[in-house]
Amino acid sequence: MAGFNKVVHSYDEALAGLNDNMTIMVGGFGLCGIPEGLINHMVKLGVKGLTAISNNAGVDDFGLGLLLKQHQISTMIASYVGENATFEQQMLSGELNVILTPQGTLAEKIRAGGAGIPAFFTATGYGTPIADGKETREIKGCHYVLEESLTADFALVRAWKADTMGNLVFRKTAANFNPMMATAGKITVVEAEEIVEPGELDPNHIHTPGIYVDRVIKASFEKRIEQRTVKAAK
Repeated sequence: MAGFNKVVHSYDEALAGLNDNMTIMVGGFGLCGIPEGLINHMVKLGVKGLTAISNNAGVDDFGLGLLLKQHQISTMIASYVGENATFEQQMLSGELNVILTPQGTLAEKIRAGGAGIPAFFTATGYGTPIADGKETREIKGCHYVLEESLTADFALVRAWKADTMGNLVFRKTAANFNPMMATAGKITVVEAEEIVEPGELDPNHIHTPGIYVDRVIKASFEKRIEQRTVKAAK
């Protein structure tokens, strides 16, 4: 079974084949469950012209904000981008192409891409600028917009636990975009908090089977809070 071992031991191995002008999916929700080490290494590699698909754009000094700061992303497909001043500046200046996508639609576009479904109809966005230039259709008296699915050259994912064969378990907020992105990349790379041997994960609790995963790397993570809100002292 040694041939099924997907563990790599360096970020150079993990991101081998990542080049300029590729499309990447980056998991996480806000700053929760993002593949921090993989993002940091992309900064070191200096790859440019990237199309990034992510729920968010990170913050100025963390997450995808680090790639934006180095002008490595040319197109951003996202649903929530409100915490990043660098993103705002590049968008308003026209340097960054931005495709804002309703969050549920974004999730379904990725899920559909991973399932081999090329497009789907959704009511979300009908009659708004979201529908401009897209096919619309009336079905059973309701109006819908045709949305094309999304795939990527690389899907960069963070998991709570992985086994050496690439089976994954996600925890709490990290279970939002990471599982669907893991299915939609030509190459799926996973940063895991813990890597165990095959058989140690309960089969009933595996969220993503290893068939979707190409590489797994062990990493440690920094806990960041995107917006700290505290109760005033009395």
